[in-house]
Amino acid sequence: MKQPVLYEALAEAFVAEGVDTQFILMGDGNMHWATALSQLPGIQTIHVRHEHCAVAAAMAYYVATGKVAAASVTCGPGLTQLMTALPAAVRARLPVVVFSGEAPINAKFYNQAIDQAPFVYATGAHYIAAHSVPRMLDHVREAFHIARIERRPVVLGVPYDMQKLPYTATSPYVPSTTFLPDGGRPQPDLAQVAMLVERVRLAKRPVVLGGRGVVRSGAKAAVEALADRCGAVLATTLPARGLFDQHPFSLGVAGGYASLLNREVLGSADLIIAVGASLSYYTVDGGNMFPQAFVAQIDDAPRGLRDGMSAADLYIRADARASAEVLTAELDRTLGAGKPTAAAIRTNELAHRIANDPADTVAFDIAPGLLDPRAAVRALDGVIPPDWDIVSGSGHQAYFNSQMRNRMPERFTAIREFGAIGNGLSFAMGVAAARRLGRDSKVVLIEGDGSLLMHIQELETLKRHGLRILICVLNDGAYGAEIHKMRADGIDDSGAIFGRPPFESIARGFGLRGAEVRDLDAVPQLFADFARQGETEVWNIQISDQVTAPSMRKTIARGHGVM
Repeated sequence: MKQPVLYEALAEAFVAEGVDTQFILMGDGNMHWATALSQLPGIQTIHVRHEHCAVAAAMAYYVATGKVAAASVTCGPGLTQLMTALPAAVRARLPVVVFSGEAPINAKFYNQAIDQAPFVYATGAHYIAAHSVPRMLDHVREAFHIARIERRPVVLGVPYDMQKLPYTATSPYVPSTTFLPDGGRPQPDLAQVAMLVERVRLAKRPVVLGGRGVVRSGAKAAVEALADRCGAVLATTLPARGLFDQHPFSLGVAGGYASLLNREVLGSADLIIAVGASLSYYTVDGGNMFPQAFVAQIDDAPRGLRDGMSAADLYIRADARASAEVLTAELDRTLGAGKPTAAAIRTNELAHRIANDPADTVAFDIAPGLLDPRAAVRALDGVIPPDWDIVSGSGHQAYFNSQMRNRMPERFTAIREFGAIGNGLSFAMGVAAARRLGRDSKVVLIEGDGSLLMHIQELETLKRHGLRILICVLNDGAYGAEIHKMRADGIDDSGAIFGRPPFESIARGFGLRGAEVRDLDAVPQLFADFARQGETEVWNIQISDQVTAPSMRKTIARGHGVM
């Protein structure tokens, strides 16, 4: 009988923790574990071409499924390649467990040896040096427990030679989910609710702002009912964008990516009820989004001081759905069922403007043969069915696709907390893996040219694994954010201009499909052709570099590089 080895027990422990997908770049330090995991029933293995992409794809997998995915890299240089992905996961509060090799403990010399823990801790992630064979599965349980409870990435480092030691379990593995506390939905403090009810009763221009906590809590209907009872309009953070789009008084995304109408309305608000929203610097637009409003934050973990600013005037620590329901009931009890508040923000004119006003109306000179990115995104919005997944890349172009409407946050992935470009292709890969549809996948990535080029090698991953993604490149031939800032400052912008790569030809070079788009009338037929076949396709959408997003115009007007 074959003697069990430690790497097999480690793989089985990951499965016991609920892992059904791993994103991996294989090396000495993780190849035995990864192979053992891939051979277990129900495991999907995606072999990527860059270590960063393994973690980024696992992040998007969690956003798409709510399940912790495993990423895996080898030791030394494999681990150091994660220094951009890990802080993005930390700031977005996304639980990912990374199985990393470590240099062999008993090696006299190993050229990839490095002290890995300081690198990981510098990103804000947690590191577990798993150096005890008897406690090895305890280390796995601890990694998943910390990831789930603290909602942050954890790197589990296991020395390469130790993984191959004999191992015989003395008792069945007990997963971390066994120890997750189930305290029900945290209820709001009634004294604080009474304080907020009084504010609601008198507010003339209230706004209910929903964040990712509303999605996690399943609180959409309860929050909409609260807004209706308050006479408030609705808005969302970027991670929750689209949540209330079916409501006639939903303004869309607040913060740096807010539409002109959203800025106008929120700028005059006298009360903000933020539900399940962290109120980050970007959501409040550096304090410029709703400067006149009293802000009440309802969240399961309010921080008070957020990004160097006071987040709110009143904090209620509670579950989003429970709070919305209690607050609505308390309004009925205090005011009388059906009795209106003082709110006067909802008007027929506002509902008409929400339904019809474009997000941005500034005119730009656009050269022949190039497209307005706002029109290009509207064309995409018109042909992509609402049940398809949209993945938003980063950079200047990301503002435009944030204005797409009637797309639920569960089907719109935008992870932008670290401000790094180059992630979109990995995120799309993670979402496609989550849907497990392969060549029938319904995933669309909208990305910028500079960002896509950073990990263009993952087109080979898509081809090899048979994952179908429609990649729409808004190609302005430059780093868009930089050229607009440089032009505004009157300095030479040539260092940020790189020309317009033929992405359609690059795609064909990887054995995929490609098309150049200079005429938006061609988009419906192009999409119909894409949907009928099973291969990833890249659309090289040639956009003008003259169109400046409102978020960038605001940044430029304030005279600094922070949105």
